[in-house]
Amino acid sequence: MKLLRHGPKGQEKPGVLDSDGRVRDLSALIADITPSTLSPAGLAALRALDINALPAVPQGTLAVPWSGLGKFIAIGLNYADHAAESNMPIPKEPIVFTKTVDSAVGCNHAVVLPKGSVKGDWEVELGVVIGTRARYVSEADALKFVAGYCVVNDVSEREYQLERGSQWDKGKGCDTFGPTGPWLVTTDEVGDVQNLSMWLDVNGKRFQTGNTKTMIFSVAQIVSHLSQFMTLNPGDLITTGTPPGVGMGIKPAPVYLKPGDVMELGIEKLGQQKQTVHAWNPDRIDN
Repeated sequence: MKLLRHGPKGQEKPGVLDSDGRVRDLSALIADITPSTLSPAGLAALRALDINALPAVPQGTLAVPWSGLGKFIAIGLNYADHAAESNMPIPKEPIVFTKTVDSAVGCNHAVVLPKGSVKGDWEVELGVVIGTRARYVSEADALKFVAGYCVVNDVSEREYQLERGSQWDKGKGCDTFGPTGPWLVTTDEVGDVQNLSMWLDVNGKRFQTGNTKTMIFSVAQIVSHLSQFMTLNPGDLITTGTPPGVGMGIKPAPVYLKPGDVMELGIEKLGQQKQTVHAWNPDRIDN
């Protein structure tokens, strides 16, 4: 299934995409797509529905595909060639940092550069959505705890991340720095999550081309690893690193985001996103 939420902020309605790409309304059956919806029982109940019997509705503005996002956890330098372009060593175990819940926005929401930003950057990433509470799970069992996958743009401010102390979170958690969606695609529709092509363009120019098969740490390894240090709850989101081609790594000189730039990105089977970059403005309600 491809689950989504759409409509004005605070009035989002739950939906599911049918085989023809039409939005089918779920609001008569569930009030929202919540962490409980993502549990094995919740997803089984949705799979039992005749999707084509549900009313087709026009798609509104897309939001994060589920409500109640708990933790937004990120993995850094998870592609060897991205580590190389960043002039950083290949990690011996996953590098873990967090993005704020406020950074998560709909897939086509504007990305707003924070005040004083000079090094905004892009990162197309595979997002992993937890469906079952996970604590000390094995690598062999880890994927059983996953509800589905989505596209994430791990937008970054490199000066904040790398030049403002040792913690990456400063440059990763700014408002709007985590566009998510368009859909949450359940695991049964994705198949082999370690063989999905991914790409990102800025202003129509291709900068990133990659595949999840080149991850240093697989999704199963990441979920198992994180569960040794924290409880993963339904609705938690893990974004798993980016392939090469980020602005910081461009030679001979880095290229950074500026107001008016347009990012387009996608992952095989998971859909695509499009964001326009804006400067921070106190009069904009989405700053």
